[in-house]
Amino acid sequence: MMFLLYTGDMVYILTLISQHLPWFWFAVVVLCTIIEFFTFGLTTVWFGIGGIVMVFLSFLPIPFIWQMLIFLLLSTTLLIFTRPLVVKKLHVGKTKTNADSLIGRRALVIQKITRFDSGEAKINGTVWTARSADGSEIMPGTECVIERIEGVTLYVTALPDAFVSPEKI
Repeated sequence: MMFLLYTGDMVYILTLISQHLPWFWFAVVVLCTIIEFFTFGLTTVWFGIGGIVMVFLSFLPIPFIWQMLIFLLLSTTLLIFTRPLVVKKLHVGKTKTNADSLIGRRALVIQKITRFDSGEAKINGTVWTARSADGSEIMPGTECVIERIEGVTLYVTALPDAFVSPEKI
C-alpha cells in the first residue's frame, strides 16, 4: 500500500511540474545560481544557463522528459566545452605571486650549492636559499636559471660556461 501511495505522490508531483514548467525551470536557474555563488567552481553556472534556455523552451509543446534530456545535453555540453576556456580566462584556482615572475630568470649563486646542502643565490638584489634542481654541485659565482620555487627556496640549474668573477658577487 505504501508503494501505491508513493507512486501517487510522484504522479502528483510530475503533474504539478508539467503544468508549471516555466516556473520549474526558473527554480532550477535560481538554485544553480545560489550554488554557484557559494562555491564559485564554475560548474553549476552551466546548468543555470541551460535552465534559462529551458524557461523559454518550456512554452513550446515539448514533453517534460524531452525537456529534461535537452537540458542535460545542453548543460553538459556547455560544461565540457566552455568551462575550460572560462577557467583559463579568469585564472580560477591559482593565485600568482611576485615570486612566480622569477621562474625562468637568471640568478647568481653566492654560496656553494651541493647535492645535499642548500646554498644561496641572488636575484634582483635579494638573497634566496637555493638548491640544485638536478642535484649537481654549483659553485659561487655561477650564473643559473630558476626552474621552480617551493616555499622560499629557489631550485636552480647552472648555465654552461656562466661563471662570474668573485669580485662582482
